[in-house]
Amino acid sequence: MKFAKLALSVSAATLIAGAAHAETLTIQTSFNAGDFSTKYLTENWLPKIQEMTDGRIEIELTPSGSVVPSRDTPEAVAAGVIDGDFTSVNYFAGLEPAYAIMGDLISGYDTPEQMLGFCRDGGGEAMMQKAADSVADGEVTVVACGPYSREALVARVPIRTFEDLEGKKIRSPEGLAAAVFQAAGASPVAIPFSEVFGALEKGIVDAADASAYVNNDATGLHDVAPYPLYPGIHSMPSMQFTVNTETWESLSEEDQAALRKWWYDAMYAMAAEVSKKDQELAARDDASEDIEVIDWAQEDRDQLREVAREQWKAYAQKSELAQEALQANLDYMKEIGLFKD
Repeated sequence: MKFAKLALSVSAATLIAGAAHAETLTIQTSFNAGDFSTKYLTENWLPKIQEMTDGRIEIELTPSGSVVPSRDTPEAVAAGVIDGDFTSVNYFAGLEPAYAIMGDLISGYDTPEQMLGFCRDGGGEAMMQKAADSVADGEVTVVACGPYSREALVARVPIRTFEDLEGKKIRSPEGLAAAVFQAAGASPVAIPFSEVFGALEKGIVDAADASAYVNNDATGLHDVAPYPLYPGIHSMPSMQFTVNTETWESLSEEDQAALRKWWYDAMYAMAAEVSKKDQELAARDDASEDIEVIDWAQEDRDQLREVAREQWKAYAQKSELAQEALQANLDYMKEIGLFKD
């Protein structure tokens, strides 16, 4: 679909150096205002884009839902209501099934760095652009994409191997994640995230797809689910960084390159920081008498990946673009050794 252009929310800030002006890009994120991610990017990385563009570009990050609901950001970027977005693409799976494949290939990659590599060097950006074009008719430019964290799985009972998934009730969002858990022998249960703590505490579910270890720790989930699986075995949600195409084309090639480099540098750094915090917390907890941190053996992870691959293929039948997205991922995964065939 094609969206009418609205007035761009771009403001100018006078530089101390003289008459030059910085173009301020308003970028809505899918992070909440108090999230670690928001604070980390604001404190450590927003100043760097000014340095990398000699003061020509500034970025204002706004929290989830501050202008439009997260699921509506492609339309808002295309219309110029916001200059761009920094959003988990799982929000857009209802617009085009390829977004589910690109957004979180459940039990696919082992590390955020692998998936960032797919986006930056393995054709992921081009695939994400095709998805954007399918819903925004070329009015949104994908600058970069990839995840920054691997989610842990909180569990109230030990799930030490692939076989231990059999019969376990696992809170999972509907769609690809639920299909993978079910194919592995578990019983997925669709409940809102806000009800996860109570469902674990009361035994309604045995485990839950929640968040990164650091976030699960902060919300007290380990108090009711003392057998967390870390590093996680399932979810690694990917983000996208987009800019309104007209705005993007108004920038110099130098500044376009700087924006792309800035985003990937920030995401690799944030992935490292989150991993460090997760490891520190997991080590602390595993040394206690109250929590047992479970790290699956590689053969169990590989077994789940093989089960998941069949579900990826089934889901990809929802659209031609989803099939193309899956093939792009599979080609890269074989290249880096995650699959032999």
